[in-house]
Amino acid sequence: MKKFMNKDMGQTVYSVLFAISFAHLLNDMMQSVIPSIYPMLKEKYGFSFGQIGIMTLMFQLSSSILQPLVGLYSDRHPHPYSLSTGMMFTFTGIIMLSFAASFATIVLAVAVIGMGSSIFHPESSRIAQMAGGQRRGLAQSIFQVGGNGGSAIGPLLAAVVILPLGQESIAWFAIAALIAGSTLLPVGSWYKRQLHRIRTKAVVPNPAVQTLSRRQIRGAILMLCILTFSKYFYMASMTSYFTFFLIDKFGVSIQTSQLCLFAFLASVAVGTIVGGTLGDRYGRKYVIWGSILGAAPFALALPYTGFAVTVVLAVIIGLVISSAFSAILVYATELKPDKIGMMAGLFFGLNFGLGGIGSAFFGWLADRTSVEFIFQVSTLLPLLGVVAGFLPDIERRRG
Repeated sequence: MKKFMNKDMGQTVYSVLFAISFAHLLNDMMQSVIPSIYPMLKEKYGFSFGQIGIMTLMFQLSSSILQPLVGLYSDRHPHPYSLSTGMMFTFTGIIMLSFAASFATIVLAVAVIGMGSSIFHPESSRIAQMAGGQRRGLAQSIFQVGGNGGSAIGPLLAAVVILPLGQESIAWFAIAALIAGSTLLPVGSWYKRQLHRIRTKAVVPNPAVQTLSRRQIRGAILMLCILTFSKYFYMASMTSYFTFFLIDKFGVSIQTSQLCLFAFLASVAVGTIVGGTLGDRYGRKYVIWGSILGAAPFALALPYTGFAVTVVLAVIIGLVISSAFSAILVYATELKPDKIGMMAGLFFGLNFGLGGIGSAFFGWLADRTSVEFIFQVSTLLPLLGVVAGFLPDIERRRG
């Protein structure tokens, strides 16, 4: 088994970051298969948009409810090899999904996949921050871009593999869970060797954060939650219903719609890595502000343009809005430096949970109105990015 180099905690251990990012890519690739096969499942079983939304809701809630609890537990009791354990849950869920033949069994399968995600994300985010040293924004971006890349690849593979071969071909994706679990074993060994540093090294808070009252810190965390809500409710409409929107409005094929979704998710992956670098250099508050509010003009225009412009706008939105999450997560851990796992679990949990609630809500709304209408409504959400202007400017005060 390959052992990673043991470096000073202030340095960036890229071998660990790339390994955990690769595992994140495989993890989120398997997860992204779920929304990618919605059109196939809807046609095969006659599901309503509301049932599609419930599938996503159960998948996301099985992650969001557990992630903060897993993060809080891992803050007190780190388990270096828990990441590989999470992959075994994902493996089981993928196999179940490939053979599920009813709405109830499909919902159970996606919930098991979500449980694997809830185990993977909080601890892996902590390892990314540890391996990042002083470049935590870049570290979170490298980690996150793996997930975004996997989310982009999933729909493409679904269009190439699952749609032509059928539901049973989903089982082939379980191989990715085995590869990811094997990749994470040496990461766990590296993490185990670093645990004594966590236990013996005192947490040094950001001096600017020390001047904030508890009420101000709670208020800042609440604002981050509002910004996360605006981002992931909007992302829910794109990831779950963008294919339906293109099919309904422009009459494109399922394969074409999947390729367009791939273009959007690929732009999200690119924007993520840029956002982490900019956050380290210019301040995370301004990246959050510019990311969410900056996407608003393009989002507002998207429902009213032709096919080619719609795809171009979707790519621009993906590039802009995706840069926020790494900055939000690092900003949150600076507010609570002794609770990295809990903060990671909270915001990854909000990521999944709000996405699930948003998908269920927009599915319910689409059944009663139209898919085009939900895109007209969801475009207002990035305007909530104005809230970022009220975040404490801890980077400027620290500098």
